[in-house]
Amino acid sequence: MMPNKTIALPIGGMTCAACVQRVERAISGVNGVETCTVNLATEKATVAYDPAQADLDLIRRAIEAAGYQALEIPGTQAAIDADRARKQREIRTLWIKFIVAALFGVPLFYLAMAPMIGFVSLPFPHALDPMRYPLRYALTEFALVLPIIAVGYRFYTVGFKTLFTGHPNMDSLIAVGTTAAVTYSAYNTWQITQGNFHAAESLYFESAGVIIALILLGKSLEAVTKGRTSEAIKKLMGLAPKTALLVDADGGTREVPIEEVCPGDLILVRPGGSIPVDGKVEVGSTSIDESMLTGESMPVSKEPGSEVYAASINTTGSVRVRATRTGEDTTLAQIIRLVEEAQGSKAPIAAMADKVAGVFVPIVIGIAVVAGIAWFIATRNVEFSLTIFIAVLVIACPCALGLATPTAIMVGTGKGAENGILIKSGEALEIAHEITTIVFDKTGTITQGAPTVTDVVAIGGDGCRAGNSCPPRVGEADTMSAARPHGGDTIPALQSERDTNQQDDAKAQKRLLQLVAAAESDSEHPLGQAIVAGAQAAGLDVLASEQFQSLTGRGVSAVVDGSEVLVGNAALLDSRGLAAGPLEAEADRLAGAGKTPMYVVVDAAVAGLVAVADVVKDSSAAAIAALHKQGVEVAMITGDNRRTAEAIAREVGIDRVLAEVLPADKSAEVKKLQAAGRRVAMVGDGINDAPALAQADIGIAIGSGTDVAMESADVVLMRSDLRDVPTALLLSKRTIRTIKQNLFWAFGYNV
Repeated sequence: MMPNKTIALPIGGMTCAACVQRVERAISGVNGVETCTVNLATEKATVAYDPAQADLDLIRRAIEAAGYQALEIPGTQAAIDADRARKQREIRTLWIKFIVAALFGVPLFYLAMAPMIGFVSLPFPHALDPMRYPLRYALTEFALVLPIIAVGYRFYTVGFKTLFTGHPNMDSLIAVGTTAAVTYSAYNTWQITQGNFHAAESLYFESAGVIIALILLGKSLEAVTKGRTSEAIKKLMGLAPKTALLVDADGGTREVPIEEVCPGDLILVRPGGSIPVDGKVEVGSTSIDESMLTGESMPVSKEPGSEVYAASINTTGSVRVRATRTGEDTTLAQIIRLVEEAQGSKAPIAAMADKVAGVFVPIVIGIAVVAGIAWFIATRNVEFSLTIFIAVLVIACPCALGLATPTAIMVGTGKGAENGILIKSGEALEIAHEITTIVFDKTGTITQGAPTVTDVVAIGGDGCRAGNSCPPRVGEADTMSAARPHGGDTIPALQSERDTNQQDDAKAQKRLLQLVAAAESDSEHPLGQAIVAGAQAAGLDVLASEQFQSLTGRGVSAVVDGSEVLVGNAALLDSRGLAAGPLEAEADRLAGAGKTPMYVVVDAAVAGLVAVADVVKDSSAAAIAALHKQGVEVAMITGDNRRTAEAIAREVGIDRVLAEVLPADKSAEVKKLQAAGRRVAMVGDGINDAPALAQADIGIAIGSGTDVAMESADVVLMRSDLRDVPTALLLSKRTIRTIKQNLFWAFGYNV
């Protein structure tokens, strides 16, 4: 039995929630289709089907039979470019339609309103005075509204179709209301020709023109937002190198297109180059920056037998890699697929106005029909009864109702932008107030995302030579505690001694950091560069070094001021026969706090420790405390080890820790929370966060993060300040409250 196949199929021609329902019904009706979810925002259908019973051609035919277009699946760069070009054409067409509607709508609105504003003397063309030339006035308005109706024809084709199929939406409300307004106004224009000049006071052409123009503006802005969805995929595809250095049987190399690399081929990757495929190191040792996949800022040491992944960066040594997975099978390709699936499966949120329209339109039409029939029974006057019928529809014209949501969202997104919060869609602003759990990525989001020197521990004497015991840290043994007689004052002699010891301690730490920075100055390793940056930040001169050596998997060695300086891990001490002594406990404590301790050896004596860590951002704890006040649960997700993750979580007040999570599993963890009934927001900054950002109900990206993360997210924090996360949720709550108030008053007025 063949396993079910899942595809994300782009669909053209959808405009509303009713379209979504029709497409879902059409696809679900194909024999062999197990599940189908259609997302209006991404214009995709995620379909799971049994290949033994159904195929892509059958699904395409069902979509086209329902009146929509089944587009090419964006599995290649060319398909993505084609999809992007199609969306750009749609955006351009909508903007042109809006501009045409605005060009005719503004003078139409002015002609209709200016004569009514008696207390302000507005300039008005004498030749169109409705009191003197009512027919000329009416015909001018009629001429101005016709081009607006022409560019907004889709509201009528879609609106009446959804109305007659029993699924009225906002388009139905616009179609019914504006048709009634134009019909009634056209009837009154005819009345003017019959000598009833007072009919010039009952023209509603501007109602139809203005609402179509404003709704076209909203549709244009919505299309721009929807057009961004393929950008994340395109940027992800752009990460993979386009060529690879293939090693021939004779040991020579030749550059080949990445498509020609097959599993089993041997690839040469030089320092600074991207790994072109997933594979295993066969020859050489190096450190590889896998932050684009794992999010972790610390590079990973690789030796023969170690796995490497496409698009990660080779930082130091030259290596030969045996390809194991290429093309669509690489980890990067899996991340791309996860982003596509997550974007396609995100539940569409029907606009609140569409929900209202679904109830409001049938009621209004029902009232209009009943009123028309009642007056016909009472008067037996067909013309008067028809006037009543149309009048009810005109009164219910959804000017306020149609703008209740878009105007509030426009103001809400504008307020967000003022505060450095870029909200990329009205949908995101609507959903944000429902969030119950926020998942933060660790590296680069809660933490700075780059290693920094956090601790320097220096020891004195002869150091920890082989076979010797370790003396205490500078100042540690000599620092004494004493009773504080006379109100707690310290005995002057002891205070002076303590100050001297502290000064000696600081000098020893600075000297140690200076030596380590000198030894690391020629290193390309990010930890070494962090130490050099730390010394410079402390105002220390970086000394010259000689005879630099990179000791793969252990550390570095160099000669500084005539002394041999070694910096590295416990394996480095073992290789030199040195004992860490009491420093071992200090190293364990630092590691337990989520830091990376490195031993320092000067002239064959252990001289101290330097610890490097990705430090927590200043805003993290305050942001999490603010979210707790709003009743939101806060989780942290990371590929880092559990001990480091829990140390960070304790520091900032995280409720739940998801540690040692692979990039491909981040979106799965978000799905688990959603399956448990949680509304989930994901906050991240890296490429590895993209699938989870797309999967979450709301994806929030840090402005200083990668382009891919920002394209995949719904909200971007331009100031990279986590305190903007609770601000975004608060903004959403206030916007939704405003929308509800707008709908209430729009309803009240229409009733």
